[in-house]
Amino acid sequence: MKVGMIFESGPQGAERQVCEYLAKRIRPGIVIVPVAHRNKPEMIADCGKDVAQLLRERCHRILIIWDLFPPWRKRGEQPCRKEDRKAILKSLEQAGMRNAPVFLLCIREELEAWLLADGRALSTVLSTEAHPVRVQSERYPDHVTDPKGRLKRIFREKRRGKYNDLVHAIKIIQKLPDLDHLRRSESYRRFEEKLKIGTHPIY
Repeated sequence: MKVGMIFESGPQGAERQVCEYLAKRIRPGIVIVPVAHRNKPEMIADCGKDVAQLLRERCHRILIIWDLFPPWRKRGEQPCRKEDRKAILKSLEQAGMRNAPVFLLCIREELEAWLLADGRALSTVLSTEAHPVRVQSERYPDHVTDPKGRLKRIFREKRRGKYNDLVHAIKIIQKLPDLDHLRRSESYRRFEEKLKIGTHPIY
């Protein structure tokens, strides 16, 4: 199966690295065609045209993936998933792609919520032979406020330097022994579901 994925992060952003890795773990043999944008406004403005191009490249379905709370948000800003969805659908309609096999995936609050779901993977990345580390799994990862900030604090507390999403996100996700804990996240379950179901669009 060939799947297009549209991201708000850069070409080598953490979301792209993690989602591509997980997709291949969920569906071995899957082919991913990624499209990356610098930020969410740019992604929303261009996603309709992106979908049209990905369909020309014979993608069977397309996932539009973004964080509810992107790191560039203004202080005190409260993003709204409903408003994001409305703006994305408008972009799709303007490009004549309203009925394309497109699936919307908003990660709440941001990708790091998935990384906090399984303490086993995080413990493995943070541990050394001389200093083993144990981090508890987050039972409700989608309810964590500022998950990236939480992860940064864990790295500081365990004296493992600074958390860098471009480096550490993929390292953590690659250490998952299984996907069970990750399924505690509703947004992850939606991601997994959209890679398994038929091609009818479900927004």
